[in-house]
Amino acid sequence: MAALPHVPPHSRIAEPRRSSSLRRLALATGLASAGLAAGGTGGALLISDVTGTDSAAGAPFAFVVAGSAAGAVLISSVTRRAGRERALAGGYLAGMIGAFVVMAGGVASSVPFVLAGSLLLGPANAAVFLSRYAGADLAAEADRGRALGYMLFVTAAGAVLAPNLLAPADTIADAFGLARYSGLYLVAALAFGLSAAMSMHRARRPATSASHVPRNPSGPVPLAVDRRRGPGSASPRIRRASAPLVVLAAANMSMVGIMAIVPVHLSHHGHHLGAVGFVISAHVLAMFGPSPLSGWLCDRLGARPVAMTGGFVLLVAGVAAALTGDATLGPTTASLVVLGLGWNLAVVAGSAMLTAGLPPRERPRLEAAGEVAMGAAAAIGAAAAGILAASRGWPVMATAGGLVGAAALAAAGAKRDEARSRLTGGGLPELAVGCQAGATKPVEPADTTH
Repeated sequence: MAALPHVPPHSRIAEPRRSSSLRRLALATGLASAGLAAGGTGGALLISDVTGTDSAAGAPFAFVVAGSAAGAVLISSVTRRAGRERALAGGYLAGMIGAFVVMAGGVASSVPFVLAGSLLLGPANAAVFLSRYAGADLAAEADRGRALGYMLFVTAAGAVLAPNLLAPADTIADAFGLARYSGLYLVAALAFGLSAAMSMHRARRPATSASHVPRNPSGPVPLAVDRRRGPGSASPRIRRASAPLVVLAAANMSMVGIMAIVPVHLSHHGHHLGAVGFVISAHVLAMFGPSPLSGWLCDRLGARPVAMTGGFVLLVAGVAAALTGDATLGPTTASLVVLGLGWNLAVVAGSAMLTAGLPPRERPRLEAAGEVAMGAAAAIGAAAAGILAASRGWPVMATAGGLVGAAALAAAGAKRDEARSRLTGGGLPELAVGCQAGATKPVEPADTTH
C-alpha cells in the first residue's frame, strides 16, 4: 500500500486528524470505485443485448461521462458552499439512484431508461475522481503530486475488483429477475449508497482542509495574483490552464473510446465473461496502480515531462491494440495495460498542472473544469468509437484512439509547464509553486488573511 503523503511540519498538531481524515476519505473512495465498471463494462453489454446491435455499445458510457461533466460542476458549486463531504455524498446518491433506473430499464427493455440511469451514474463517477483533489488538500504543497497519486491508487481497489464480479453478479441479478448484464449495477447501487453514508458521516465531524475550502489554510499556499488587485484575482492563472485541460481531455477520450468497445469486441470473438472481466481488471489496475509513482515523478521531475510521456504511451497503446484485431487474449491484454499506464501518467500530471500554485478557494472551479473537459471528451470518444468500430472495424477505431492520445503529448509540449512559468511585467510577482513543478525550494507562506 502506498505511504500516506507528507504533512507539513508547521501543522504537526493537526497531523493525526488529517491522516485519519485522509484514510476515511480513501476508504469511501475505494468503495465507491467498485461502481465505476457499471457504466462502462456493464452498460456496453446491457444495451447491446437490449437493442440487438453493437452500434449503441458506447452510448451508456457516453451518457455516464456527460453526467459526470454536469455532476462535476454541481459538486464544485456545493463544495464551495457546504464542504467537500456533502458534495461528494450528493454525487454518490445520484449514482445509486441511477443504478436502480438502469436495472429497471433492463427489465423493461427500455433504452431511454438505460440511458437516463446512465446519466445519473455520472455524478457518482465525478465524485470518485474529484476525491483526488480532496486528498491533495490534506498534503503539503510540495507533496500534492503524491497525494493525487495516492487517491487514484486507492481507486484501484474497487475498480479492479468490480469487472471480476461480472459473472457472479450476473448470476445474482438473474436470481432477482433482473435483465442479463445487470449484475454490475447491483454492485454499483450498494457501493455508491455505502460511500454516500460514509461521506455524510465525515461531514458531521470537525472540519479539515479536505472538507472545507479554507479562508486561511494551514501550510504555505502561494497565490498567483496581482497584489495590487487583491488576493482574489487569479484570473491570469486560470486563463493559462488550457494545456493541462487538453492533456486531461485527450487522455480520457483516447482511453474511453477504446475501452468502451472492448467488452463487445472480446465477446464477439468468443471470450466468456470471466475473460472479459480479467482483461478489463488488468487495464484498470494499470490505470490506477502506478499512481503513487506517477505522483512522485511529478514532484521530482515536473508535470510537463510526465504528461508528454503519457501522451506518447497512449499513442503506442492505440497502435498496439489495432494490431490485435483477432482479439487474442494475451496481446489484447498487454495493449490495454499499456493504454491504462499512458492514461495514468497523463491524468496525474495533468491534474497536478491544473491547480499548480492556486489558493484552495480557487481550486474547485478548475477542478470542475478539468472533469468537464474529461467528461465531454470521453462522451464524444465513447459515442464515436461505437460508430467507428461498427462501420470501419476495431483496428481503425483503436488507431484513432491512439492518435487522439498523442494530442496530450502535443499539448504538454506546446507550452512551458505552468508550474515552472513566471508571471512577469505589470507588477505581477513570481508564480511560486510546489510539487507540480518538482520544486525543492521551500515556498514562503502567503498572507491570506483579510
